[in-house]
Amino acid sequence: MLDMGFIHDVRQIIAKTPAKKQTLFFSATMPKEIADLSRSLLQQPVRVEVTPEQPTVEAIEQSVYFVNKRNKRHLLQHLLQSSDITSALVFTRTKHGADRVVRDLVRADIQAQAIHGNKSQNARQAALSNFRNRRTRVLVATDIAARGIDIDELSHVINFDLPEIPESYVHRIGRTGRAGHGGVALSFCDVEERKLLQAIERFCRRRIPTVEKHPFPLTLSDSSQSASAG
Repeated sequence: MLDMGFIHDVRQIIAKTPAKKQTLFFSATMPKEIADLSRSLLQQPVRVEVTPEQPTVEAIEQSVYFVNKRNKRHLLQHLLQSSDITSALVFTRTKHGADRVVRDLVRADIQAQAIHGNKSQNARQAALSNFRNRRTRVLVATDIAARGIDIDELSHVINFDLPEIPESYVHRIGRTGRAGHGGVALSFCDVEERKLLQAIERFCRRRIPTVEKHPFPLTLSDSSQSASAG
């Protein structure tokens, strides 16, 4: 909502409502920006929080790849060579990151489109329609833009970047494995994201299996060099 500019509409609507009223505020997750917004709209609110006993969907096969940041795009292209991935929803942390992933995939002759807050409503709808109709094999999205996306028989969710909020991981992977179908969730983790992975595993109360053998394994020497160069 914030990412796509709807906050201005929300504030305009609130300004036209009576000063004395009852207000209910719902959010699937509560990052700092949403918490700040709720405090600006509500007066001494009572917070009700529901945590599922089993936050992850058991039907989803989950795994994590440890990989250097610079090799994530190569690993993604490698995995997409598999015909088992009939459709993939790829999550990035930023809008610019989503656009970069799409450019890399298109250069590798892989059909991909991005959906995020910088895209017009028409562009988002067109990308989503192409993905649903299988004209586009890969849809790259940010968390906010992916809210409300419901794709039948989505085979794979790929976390190109791990989310900073553990609950977002559950919402991401829940896009697959719906309506009794199986699903696969793959996550990429570089050195700087290890703490994010640990937070996700604590929240889910389970260890996500690691894929040990792949063409782009994490090398600490490369990570140190890239950190020094940055």
